[in-house]
Amino acid sequence: MRRLIVSEFVSLDGVMQAPGGKDEDRDGGFEHGGWTMPYWHDDIGKTFQELMQNMDALLLGRRTYVTHAEAFEPMPPGDPFGDMMNAPKKYVVSRTLEKPIWRDTTIIRENPMEFVRGLKAQPGRDILTDGSSQLVHALLAHDLVDELHLLLYPLTLGGGKRVMPDGVHATFSLKSAKPYPSGVVGLHYVRQRG
Repeated sequence: MRRLIVSEFVSLDGVMQAPGGKDEDRDGGFEHGGWTMPYWHDDIGKTFQELMQNMDALLLGRRTYVTHAEAFEPMPPGDPFGDMMNAPKKYVVSRTLEKPIWRDTTIIRENPMEFVRGLKAQPGRDILTDGSSQLVHALLAHDLVDELHLLLYPLTLGGGKRVMPDGVHATFSLKSAKPYPSGVVGLHYVRQRG
């Protein structure tokens, strides 16, 4: 069975909202977009590249999908990061996206959790989800997440969309912890079942 891995940037108070840009996601009046930028270190990028080597599919919510598609689809062949992000098959959960805007995309419109369960049962390598807060909450609620790769940033944001949904009880074991020179800590957790 394929593993479903959730990779997120997260603040000390559990917020994952708008890590990449000022206007990325202002839902709920969120005003701290781009909060990860001062803490970037090239080793964080290297770790993500290592994670992507075992992936052949991206599973995303609509908003994250559109943000990624707009960033990566236009990159020319030969750009290492563009090639890495454009290569996997993409699955986007959306009832409103009319047509794919990123190569090799399947739109999941109905019964997304059943679709993901079936996708995990197919032959293949790992499936990665990042961003996609609503989707991640549903995946956790349906016990479909096998691993968490969290980049814990040394700040609090005081509010915003959280990685972990209310009402979900799950146990994970720590597989590894990796500190970065900028104060970020990479935490790799594996879901404990049974």
